[in-house]
Amino acid sequence: MTETSSNGGATGAVTETDAVIIGAGPCGLFAVFELGLLDISCAVIDILDRPGGQCAELYPEKPIYDIPGYPEISGQGLVDRLMEQIAPFHPTFHLSQMVQSLERLPGGTFRLTTDMDETFVAKVVVIAAGGGSFQPKRPPVPGIEAYEDTSVFYAVRKMEAFRDHDLLIVGGGDSALDWTLNLQPIARSLTLVHRREEFRAAPDSVNKMRALLDAGDIDFRLGQVSELRGDNGQLTGAVIKGKDGSQTEVACTRMLPFFGLTMKLGPVADWGLNLDHNLIPVDTEKFETSERGIYAIGDINTYPGKIKLILCGFHEAALMSQDAVKIVYPDKKVVFQYTTSSSSLQKKLGVI
Repeated sequence: MTETSSNGGATGAVTETDAVIIGAGPCGLFAVFELGLLDISCAVIDILDRPGGQCAELYPEKPIYDIPGYPEISGQGLVDRLMEQIAPFHPTFHLSQMVQSLERLPGGTFRLTTDMDETFVAKVVVIAAGGGSFQPKRPPVPGIEAYEDTSVFYAVRKMEAFRDHDLLIVGGGDSALDWTLNLQPIARSLTLVHRREEFRAAPDSVNKMRALLDAGDIDFRLGQVSELRGDNGQLTGAVIKGKDGSQTEVACTRMLPFFGLTMKLGPVADWGLNLDHNLIPVDTEKFETSERGIYAIGDINTYPGKIKLILCGFHEAALMSQDAVKIVYPDKKVVFQYTTSSSSLQKKLGVI
């Protein structure tokens, strides 16, 4: 089983590993597999609260038709298969956080720090961040900035932070419904707001939400948040504007808006790497950046003939790994092996 930390583990924690992979999308997950075959341990960091990247967050049920060996597979289905494939290598996942800084230490290793105050020391870094890091979309509510990170949050990093609060959850997708179901048992009260009666979430989640509503355990308001009430960053209520123009105020001390995600390059732009239109140029031999030991695979990189396909990212991960092992094990003679014929690789995979 893989070890997953949804809130980044202990504040101030230091993780030492062979490789840090930034991005838990399909390319980042397959990089765990290719590196694992070479006995390279991995820590995976992602700003989202679960592995999968775009596949899991933006189109989990959308069919994909160009993955080798799968005439059709859903985005979430692909992520599930990749997670199963990398389980023998026991990567650690550090989710709901963003890498803020990256620096090379005197000995040649890298130190990375995140916005959750976690520190990583690694011999190689693999940037597999897709088009950049996902950032939550800010709802068009006047003055919302004054409440952000105090009583308005775009992700749940620690559920306990919401215990005994009057919660206002805004949205109609999977994230909004999932957190409605998960936070309702610990909230003092919970109100779900959506601009229409129909939801884009999994049918089972919608049914469970409606059961809570029928039981009087949550409240539902049809409309949109038009105004926030409170002082010094602390919410006391929100005004809900209905389709008919009517306005009602809902008491709340915490608000969770789920309005989707947008992609931004983020702190990667400040790491001293050569950039080309917000993409990272790499060579096509080992997919290394302008800095030795830092690689870029998947949609974040660029090179002549680049095609943005998941299967191309898988190819890039394989070649990257064959070079990374030279840094991680500089004195080790590495002989290329096939999983079909190598008993040592098959033992690592647990198939014999």
